[in-house]
Amino acid sequence: MLDAASFDPTHGPNLLRIACGAFFIPHAVGKIAEREFTLGFFVKAGFARPGWWLTAALAIETVVATCLILDLATRAAAIVAAAFLAVAAAATWRVSGRRWYWNFGGPEYCVFWAIACAVVAMAR
Repeated sequence: MLDAASFDPTHGPNLLRIACGAFFIPHAVGKIAEREFTLGFFVKAGFARPGWWLTAALAIETVVATCLILDLATRAAAIVAAAFLAVAAAATWRVSGRRWYWNFGGPEYCVFWAIACAVVAMAR
């Protein structure tokens, strides 16, 4: 059940939770809009059956975004989100040629975002 207190902008953990969820939205949209690019990424990262992984990633992103934004099953969603982002970081590390910085295609952003999701899980 939605609670107005879950959306109180003066409560910092709410802002972090909502931001963590909202940041999944453009990534999910990107997987739809740039399907071929995303499939190529999964191939380069070494995922077998990239089409299946694309669908799974899109489903996970949609569910965790909804749950985090609306404060539904928040701890579970944040744990799944952090684990998902850890896998994304490992795949990005592999595809980037072991570059760290996000602006060179590295996993820095994924790691930061995974930590933020872990903090949301700990706050619940």
